[in-house]
Amino acid sequence: MVISAAKVLADVKKGDSICVNGVCLTVVEFSNNYFTSDVMPETVEKTTLKNLQSGHQVNLERALRLEDRLGGHIVQGHVDGVGKILAQEVLDIAVIYRIGAPNNILKYTVPKGSIAIDGISLTVVDVYSDSFTISLIPHTAHQTTLGAKNPGDMINLETDIIGRYIEKFLKVGEAENNNNMTMGFLTEHGFI
Repeated sequence: MVISAAKVLADVKKGDSICVNGVCLTVVEFSNNYFTSDVMPETVEKTTLKNLQSGHQVNLERALRLEDRLGGHIVQGHVDGVGKILAQEVLDIAVIYRIGAPNNILKYTVPKGSIAIDGISLTVVDVYSDSFTISLIPHTAHQTTLGAKNPGDMINLETDIIGRYIEKFLKVGEAENNNNMTMGFLTEHGFI
């Protein structure tokens, strides 16, 4: 995949990671105005990259440096699933999107929690049995591809890694039976 770019290529080197619509890709070749990444068949199959055509706009983001501020949540570029924009509504300056998502996404989605849509770190407004909503401010709408998306469009989704780790720790704790990491422990100590 060859992607035209400029800003994200400042001080780039071979092997660096750049997220493309939320999908972490490795730079294998670059110049001043493009970079090239290899894309595995599984990545194409499980993300919206399969829908891209020459000339499509994409969201690009360099990897976080540990000394940088974290202006959202931890986004890894590891897409958990694909969702679909079900509805879009303008409310004052905001655009509210309702996103249909599979259960493996919704189980980690909580109101006022974080989710990445095409690599954009956003706050969840509400969660329903088959979907969730987000509210897009004008700046985000103008600076990303999400502002140009419409009902019916498919998007990449990445849940917050912390919820997935908590679930894993709880399962390991249940299996070992001697681990103090239980739902009661988490509730008692203010984690849930």
